[in-house]
Amino acid sequence: MKIKYLAHSAFLITSEKGTKIVTDPYEPEEELRYGKITETADIVTASHQHTDHNYVSAVRGNPKVVKTSEEVKSIKIKSVSAYHDAIGGSRRGPNTIFCFDVDGVNVCHCGDLGHELSVDQIKAIGKVDVLLIPVGGFFTIDAVTATKVCAQLKPSVIIPMHYKTDRTGLPIAGVDEFLKGKSNVIRSNDSEIEFKAGKLPGTTQIIVLKPSL
Repeated sequence: MKIKYLAHSAFLITSEKGTKIVTDPYEPEEELRYGKITETADIVTASHQHTDHNYVSAVRGNPKVVKTSEEVKSIKIKSVSAYHDAIGGSRRGPNTIFCFDVDGVNVCHCGDLGHELSVDQIKAIGKVDVLLIPVGGFFTIDAVTATKVCAQLKPSVIIPMHYKTDRTGLPIAGVDEFLKGKSNVIRSNDSEIEFKAGKLPGTTQIIVLKPSL
């Protein structure tokens, strides 16, 4: 299976059979100056109803909009309820963590997670091979809390998302804050990477993908 970083919190996940998933498609706006999403997909998810995460109409191909746990085209999808802030959603509302079993690789997309995970949430998420996690703070968990969530889930691979680049004016931190002091970091010049079940790193690896849009 392959994971391509579109931008912000949007990824394109493609199975070996060609089934495509787009996560958290965004609508370009004044503070989010990434290119338009024009991908075709079979499945699309939105972690919450903010325009930088829920622009599902941008995704082509009449995809199935998945909102809860179900199986679509042999892709097992699990949804885990969480919050967009650290005070039970009272400031920014709910957030859904989506987990995808793609060719035996378990991918967890945290959306705009705003807090450390509870014991029940960790249990519901289960085994994580590849963790897509926000690290920019302000609207989501920051570098410190993201590090704690990574320790809670113990993934084989961590791919940071939702951080400041030269194409976003959002008041969030860059990825370097999260990478500071960490080992096994790869800064890729590519936007896409391939993973195979049984061939994942034995020690947790952080891979920073280049936004493609």
